[in-house]
Amino acid sequence: MSKPQPWTTKDAEEYYGFKRWGGNNFSVDPQGHLCVHPKGDHRKIRITDIVKEVEASGLKPPLTIRVQDLLRHRVTQINEAFRKAIDEEGYDARYRGVFPIKVNQLREVVEEILDAGEEYDFGLEAGSKPELIIALALLENRKALLICNGYKDEEYIELALMGRRLGKQTIIVVEQLSEIDAIIHIARRMGVQPHIGIRVKLTTAGEGKWAESTGENAKFGLTASEIVAAADKLTKAKMKDALRLVHFHIGSQVPNIGTIKKAVVEATRFYCELKRMGFPMGLLDVGGGLGIDYDGSRSAFESSMNYTMEVYARDVVANIKQVCEESGITVPDIVSESGRALVAPHSILIFEAVDRITRDAHGESPPKGRSHAIIRALEDIRKNKRKFDPLERYHDAKQKREDAHALFSLGKLRLQERAHADRLFWEICRQIRLDLAHTADIPDDLARLDAMLAEMYVCNFSVFQSLLDHWALDQLFPIAPIHRLNERPTVQATLVDITCDSDGKVDEFIDLEDVRRTLSVHPLKEGQPYYIGAFMVGAYQDIMGDLHNLFGRVNEAHVFLEDDEEDGFYIEESIPGYSVERILGMIQYNSEDLCRMLKRQVDKATKADSVRPREGVAMVDLYERLIRGRTYLIPHREEKASLRRTKGNPGRG
Repeated sequence: MSKPQPWTTKDAEEYYGFKRWGGNNFSVDPQGHLCVHPKGDHRKIRITDIVKEVEASGLKPPLTIRVQDLLRHRVTQINEAFRKAIDEEGYDARYRGVFPIKVNQLREVVEEILDAGEEYDFGLEAGSKPELIIALALLENRKALLICNGYKDEEYIELALMGRRLGKQTIIVVEQLSEIDAIIHIARRMGVQPHIGIRVKLTTAGEGKWAESTGENAKFGLTASEIVAAADKLTKAKMKDALRLVHFHIGSQVPNIGTIKKAVVEATRFYCELKRMGFPMGLLDVGGGLGIDYDGSRSAFESSMNYTMEVYARDVVANIKQVCEESGITVPDIVSESGRALVAPHSILIFEAVDRITRDAHGESPPKGRSHAIIRALEDIRKNKRKFDPLERYHDAKQKREDAHALFSLGKLRLQERAHADRLFWEICRQIRLDLAHTADIPDDLARLDAMLAEMYVCNFSVFQSLLDHWALDQLFPIAPIHRLNERPTVQATLVDITCDSDGKVDEFIDLEDVRRTLSVHPLKEGQPYYIGAFMVGAYQDIMGDLHNLFGRVNEAHVFLEDDEEDGFYIEESIPGYSVERILGMIQYNSEDLCRMLKRQVDKATKADSVRPREGVAMVDLYERLIRGRTYLIPHREEKASLRRTKGNPGRG
């Protein structure tokens, strides 16, 4: 058997895919630390240095790092991609992008996008009254668009029309035919000339995880007959000048550029027909859908995309131009609502692996006395004196283990004997996996051994709070350790969180056009932290996470490059995660009331002499201190006992 080559940082970059999914934004330095390149150039920040600086301020992982320069860089990229495409195609109109607030409503994210997009007149899209309230206050650039989507009641329409009164480029997009009447009525009452868009329900269906939300069965949009009806209503109301925009949306994270092209062509036909009918128009909104290459495969796999941002912009521009030229219609300004592509890359979730759960590998001595026949049979399979092939060894061992469990249930095998049978079975499986380490063609039953033997790394975070789409939609995120990358990762593991729910786990990882069931990680070292990062989590995860187990939002750091220092950085803002007191208040518990109730019980126990007065005071102090403290674990590395435990199922708590 050939000896494996020494592990290098290049091997780490290849295995974890940093260059594939991260492009020019991530690299591994010679010391094995992962670095982020916020502007895609030579300047870099070691991620562990960010963690250390945040920890020095008193905030510990789990930690969301927002690389603000990377967020700004993405805003510049999409605007420059469309500028270049418009110039190359000789397109006689402009690009007017908007950020859909629903993708990440956090103030610091929205403000950074608006500031970075100021020179491009980059606008906002709102899909609800609260989002519109945010947009009206934050969007001060009168050249920027404010697109109003979603279901609308009278208050929503009034807010949008108020924006028109304030001189904003507000466009109310009609999602349902009934909204036309309401807009006409309220606009007349307020004495405002509205600007209206129509969302068309395309026959072109989307592709990927969100495909079912598009096409003719979509929740939003008007059919061809409804569009004709809406046009008639506007004409009769003498509001033909109000209709300015056609909008469509074919889902989030569209992996195939061909699907986008078909949708653009179909929507442009609608635009041209409305223009022919005498409506002023002027804007074509291609919605969202611009993907993120989560696995780096550059394919039509649902967690990837077979195009770049530049190809996307060029194809959108070229197809709109072609259809308009064929129809003899002046080309419109192009609007896009690319939220995921803008914000996903800038956010990194850092968490610590604080414990491990491993398959039964304890080395206790076998029971004394003559071994049971089942044990002797497993010992023979382990020694493989009969020279069986790996598949036969596995099947024989599996059968003997099942026999051992059956005998135990019948009371014919002692607990120590069953435990020894389990240990022998897993030892045989490890032997087989080691023997097949350099074998290409492995039977399906044996190919599953990696997943069967995988350890669980217990990580100090909540999947439901910070990686909700992984749990709810099987969304893949790049996940990798952020240090020790110059060491060979020798442990196959899945990740489990600290919630009491057995669904709180990550057991699917990116691979090239496929899914990897385990992740290669490093052995945990006693007394030393082991940090793992989940990348590209800036879209939806920040805002859609729930309060499962009452953990709440994690600590947060906003990082910028230091302009006058090579590879320097500074933390503009650190935001503590939710305290226990804050979380309890969100679900209608008053911390002072809880402290009073606990103290009453302690006083009662003290009077009954079951608790000493000094103990009672310490109990109350502890309770009050923890209610003001953090919700996530605080690892005490110097006191940590053995990292090994027997594998089990935490169950649904």
